[in-house]
Amino acid sequence: MASELLKCLQEEVTCPICLDILTQPLSLDCGHSFCQACITAKTKESTTNQGGESRCPVCRIRYCTGELRPNWHVANIVERLREVKVSPEEGQKINLCERHEEKLLLFCKTDGKVICWLCERSQEHRGHHTVLVEEMAQDYQKKLQEALWKLKEDQQEARMLEAGIGEERTSWKKQMQTERQSIQAQFKKLKDILEYEELRELQNLENEEKAVLGSLAEAEDELAQHSQLLTDLISDLEHQLQGSTMDMLQDVNHLMERSRVLSLKKPKTFLKGQRNTFRALDLKEIIQAFKKAHVIPH
Repeated sequence: MASELLKCLQEEVTCPICLDILTQPLSLDCGHSFCQACITAKTKESTTNQGGESRCPVCRIRYCTGELRPNWHVANIVERLREVKVSPEEGQKINLCERHEEKLLLFCKTDGKVICWLCERSQEHRGHHTVLVEEMAQDYQKKLQEALWKLKEDQQEARMLEAGIGEERTSWKKQMQTERQSIQAQFKKLKDILEYEELRELQNLENEEKAVLGSLAEAEDELAQHSQLLTDLISDLEHQLQGSTMDMLQDVNHLMERSRVLSLKKPKTFLKGQRNTFRALDLKEIIQAFKKAHVIPH
């Protein structure tokens, strides 16, 4: 149990660059700590290869040399950790093979496992390519560090791409909203114009209707009066013809004058084809133009 806690504590104070216990730890504003020598060398390398731009080897956030600060809290933990004495039994068990209780001195390149000399001779690893752990540690440490940096760069790039997509989505939403408002405003103007024209045309039609119907009513009254005069004159003429010769000739000139003067006056008519009808063809042309550009249900 103590060895597990010790191992966890060692991992917390391990330099991400050299993968060893921190020495003179320096911290960045992002919170990651490194050995003074490691981060100084890394900063110098970044300044030379990347035009003066330095990034945290862990999270890839940019930093300036002035941001490096001694981390006394971590330095004290490292100092206490180095003072811890592990019992001989625990120290032996840490690097012993669980199966054979021998020291783990070899690395099986075929299976990628740390083994002891008995494991190497076992059926499981017989014929596999094995080398000393010390020979492989530095090589794999470099490979793992490179893989870690590559993954961190990919992670940072993914975050930047994600942020870019978020900005693009926001920009598109704003543009669509602006266009939506523009379309609504234009069609509102068109609706207002159509409503105004509709009211104006209906008012013109109502005025025309009053004028025509009023004239027709006057003509109807005149015809009624004329019909009454005709009826009276016809009655007088029939009465005059039914009498004697003397009666017929009595005031005959007056009756003839009335017959001559009383003539039918035709009323004024309003032909439908002569009136200025509403040009519905204009609206049909507009609708037809919309149909060519858009699919409009009938």
